[in-house]
Amino acid sequence: MRLAVRFAGAGAIALLLAGCSALPAQGPSASDVVNNATNVTPEAGGARYLITDVTDRTVTILERRGAPSMAGRFGDYRTSSPNQAIGVGDVVGVTIWEAAAGGLFSTPALSGSTTGSHSAVIPPAPVGRDGGITIPYAGTIRVAGLTPRQVEQSIVSKLAGKAIEPQAQVIVTNNISNTVTVTGEVIQGARVPLTPRGDRILDVIATAGGVKAPVNETFVSLGRDNTTIRVPMQALLQRPQENIFLRPGDILTLVREPQTFTAFGATGRNALVPFDAIGVSLEEAVAKTGGLLDNQSDPQGVFVLRPEPIALARDLDPAYPIEPGQRYVNVVYRINLRDPSAYFWARRFQIRNKDIIYVATAPITDVQKTMGILSSVYNPALSLSAVCLASGSKC
Repeated sequence: MRLAVRFAGAGAIALLLAGCSALPAQGPSASDVVNNATNVTPEAGGARYLITDVTDRTVTILERRGAPSMAGRFGDYRTSSPNQAIGVGDVVGVTIWEAAAGGLFSTPALSGSTTGSHSAVIPPAPVGRDGGITIPYAGTIRVAGLTPRQVEQSIVSKLAGKAIEPQAQVIVTNNISNTVTVTGEVIQGARVPLTPRGDRILDVIATAGGVKAPVNETFVSLGRDNTTIRVPMQALLQRPQENIFLRPGDILTLVREPQTFTAFGATGRNALVPFDAIGVSLEEAVAKTGGLLDNQSDPQGVFVLRPEPIALARDLDPAYPIEPGQRYVNVVYRINLRDPSAYFWARRFQIRNKDIIYVATAPITDVQKTMGILSSVYNPALSLSAVCLASGSKC
């Protein structure tokens, strides 16, 4: 029996000498996260990641970065003219009237004696690359860049002296140049013609049949003049100023992209957690994971991990070394939830898609694990000793 106790004691000493790294754990401790940040390795080539505390200054820097904005980038433009200009590719129909019979475009009355207006319909024709259409007896009429009313005046002017008091009506039967292309998660992707009164983003999406994906998982991407801005669909619904007027040639793409973050460590639930596209705060994210485990977690060791642009990393820490050619910086945001003020900052700190939230275990947890292992080693030996004493035998 004494030999068993000696072996147990030797095992316990070996365990203590091995240190906490030999103990099972959910991840690094808070001190490990901090110490490894500046641990330079040949593979890393420099500092491994930037650690910054979540304070009022940090949250202000992140808020200043702001979310993408349709109105902020493109403005809320609507054409000032109620009549849209005709463009290359549009199909134009022309009707010409004359005041009396016997003219170029008149059809004699059946009775041969009726006078009055007489007309001719010219078949619809697409506007060519030269920007013109052909009208009998008037030749090529330039229409591209002009409104239908301006084209009517041009036709009448060309026919003056040839037709009898001519009048013209111009109608765009197929408006190609004043359209918006709608693709992606819509019921019916198509080229949607813009009306003369002007159409906003939601108007065009409704014309295309509406969205197929859930609104809280849908993003709207607007491409214009070699620039693309992408915002959550919810932003258009909650902030009317983002529902801007569209321009001819715009490309509207709806994309379904569920937003998630991952929770690890001493939380109530380690999981991939979905959230609405409009966003979720750190306060809400911690609550979604079931909060911190009161018998395991270290409230001073709550971390959010994400890559950040170089410019933002410089704002957070101007002294952080950035290698030439580096495109982003891995940033670890640390928040101390023992500080009541931190909860207000957590409410302002916005979680982003694919963020990682990690809650370290408290240092005392390692002591508890060690004591548990020692107890499991010593208890069988002590039980054996008690049996030997009771039986009066030597073990």
